Amino acid sequence: MKKALTIAGSDSGGGAGIQADLKTFQRFGVFGTSAVTLITAQNTVGVSSVHMLPVKVILEQIEAVASDLHPQATKTGALGSAEVIEAVAWAVDHHGLAQLVVDPVMISKHGDRLLGPEAIEALRRHLLPKATLLTPNLHEAGELLGREIRDEAEMLDAARELAGLGPQAVWLKGGALAGGLAVDVLFAGGELHRFADDMLQTRNTHGTGCTASAAIVAGLANGEPLRDAVAAAKRYIQRAILEAPGLGSGMGGPVRHAAGA
Repeated sequence: MKKALTIAGSDSGGGAGIQADLKTFQRFGVFGTSAVTLITAQNTVGVSSVHMLPVKVILEQIEAVASDLHPQATKTGALGSAEVIEAVAWAVDHHGLAQLVVDPVMISKHGDRLLGPEAIEALRRHLLPKATLLTPNLHEAGELLGREIRDEAEMLDAARELAGLGPQAVWLKGGALAGGLAVDVLFAGGELHRFADDMLQTRNTHGTGCTASAAIVAGLANGEPLRDAVAAAKRYIQRAILEAPGLGSGMGGPVRHAAGA
């Protein structure tokens, strides 16, 4: 069995973060391991508190997994601070963590800021150059590039420019664009690939970024080429949204991580 590692935050509501990642790894037949960076108290209504773990504890978790289980692919999610980002970047090099997917978790799909300027700069300098794939949403891409991304043509240019920050490839998610299609763009190997599906009108989209990036990591761990792993993740997240169980009383219900199984 192939193995994957998620270095991310804990979502007590189970829809995002390491909980979503581990469920998704399992869905694709990959053994999931984790290093928790922060703990949130949250549900479908919102986040009530966030508690950062000490850097030493985060590095100990990564060491424990990397030295014994040797994951074939790794992803990062919520890292929370510049100090943690720099430590995780060091650990990626120190342990030779291959096929790194960076979900930047800088700004939520609704535009809420999750990282401060110092941490965003640390992300640019220390982690993006180590990424096999960067998976920003439109808000995060705009923050990294210093401008708003308003349409599909600007998405294409943005994906190329983001690759210039160091990642080997970029999957730019366009779910926040107005229109009837959910368009994503992959820039890899000097080529652009467009993925489009019908835009689903639903509140059940909590954790979609975590879940989709975890699906890509699972594909890479299983030996799939990057483009195939991204295409499979796009199909999977659409189905996971369609099959969402409609849990909770808030405006952000989780998707169905076992979709299609």
